[in-house]
Amino acid sequence: MAIATINPATGQTIKTFEALTDAQVDQKIQLAGEVFPSFRKLSFATRAKMMLKAADILEDEKEALGRLMTLEMGKTYRSAVDEAVKSAWGCRYYAENAERFLADEAIETSASRSYVRYQPMGIVLVVMPWNYPFWQVFRFIGPGLMAGNVGLLKHASNVPQCAMKIEEILLQAGFPKGAFQTLLIGSGKVDRILDDPRVAAATLTGSEGAGVQVGLGAAKRIKKVVLELGGSDPFIVMPSANLDEAVTVGVKARVINNGQSCIAAKRFIVHEQIADEFERKFVSQMESLKLGDPFDEKVDVGPLATPEAVTGLQADVLKSVQAGAKLLTGGKPREGAGNFYLPTVLTNIPKNSPAYGEELFGPVASIFRAKNVDEAIRIANDSRFGLGASAWTNDLSEQERFINEIESGMVFINQMVASDPRVPFGGVKRSGIGRELSTYGIREFTNVKTVWVK
Repeated sequence: MAIATINPATGQTIKTFEALTDAQVDQKIQLAGEVFPSFRKLSFATRAKMMLKAADILEDEKEALGRLMTLEMGKTYRSAVDEAVKSAWGCRYYAENAERFLADEAIETSASRSYVRYQPMGIVLVVMPWNYPFWQVFRFIGPGLMAGNVGLLKHASNVPQCAMKIEEILLQAGFPKGAFQTLLIGSGKVDRILDDPRVAAATLTGSEGAGVQVGLGAAKRIKKVVLELGGSDPFIVMPSANLDEAVTVGVKARVINNGQSCIAAKRFIVHEQIADEFERKFVSQMESLKLGDPFDEKVDVGPLATPEAVTGLQADVLKSVQAGAKLLTGGKPREGAGNFYLPTVLTNIPKNSPAYGEELFGPVASIFRAKNVDEAIRIANDSRFGLGASAWTNDLSEQERFINEIESGMVFINQMVASDPRVPFGGVKRSGIGRELSTYGIREFTNVKTVWVK
């Protein structure tokens, strides 16, 4: 993929960029290696001061940053502004809590003193996707830099200006040159960077295939890796739930970020007792969504990020229908310029179709019917993914069963799945390994050192 800003709403190429040469990449790795020894020795207070300044910049410039995100990947402008603000929240959270999270932990032994100390690992390669071009990156920056690590960002090739702006913000906030650098390179260069002995670890948010490649690359060099990959999150609705609320939140959970979110609700598993009413109301709300220019504040759903995303989504929908799925609404791209896909609902979905087993990355909802709690859990777990899950019920015993038995890294009851810096984020099965955010996220890229003093 060319490194370029291409407006997803119009297809117009705004700006193209030359990829860095291997020699230029090596220079940036060298700079990161040179700054790390001094950066790691900075006090938490010093690093927090810079992180808080970055948060101020994100909030002060939220409108301009929102426009940049919308221009490059097509999310609605109001959600892009919200993303800049959320990124600031992440910076503040770790500025205020990192020292406490990484404080020495005393352990009672026969020694006069024994404890655990958390120390930074060094250079971390940060491979990030386009769908949340600021938040995904700041999910690393907040904990990673506050822990004393330095970062090299390989961002998605269709959001180069976002990538460069993030580095600019950190420099403006006072971080030393080299503490966080953007590498304008294609994905084919990632393995070469992993092979550099100066690079200590890697974190990737992206597709299952990309995670496999980076995971293999890290494994053969014995390097730590955190992978946040795809999801096909279930959204379960039981008879005791507030049905109208479940429908409204369900539609939002499916089309958030134009349907391009790993934690978007994708498989709606509804008790057969309420399935007809849920389906009718859900389809009605999906059909009422306004599709169009993401800069228009009245628009609910903007374009997909690339033409290839539209082509792939359409192929999955057509294959599902050909396999026997029933199309209730949508099911095709919008005519005209831009990467627009109509909000779509499928039901009667057979197991041999993409809508059953694949992650459909766009505004396409799959509805399943369940006879009881057991069947709802079985359908929810019949997936190679296990990122998040949302279950809607006011029955306490059902809540406990969903919490205990759904195979996922996150379960939200009567709430859509969301990321929050205060709680760990990540999945099981093919949805990845490791955790981001919270105490767990900041400790992922630290050396958990045992200290024993006789």
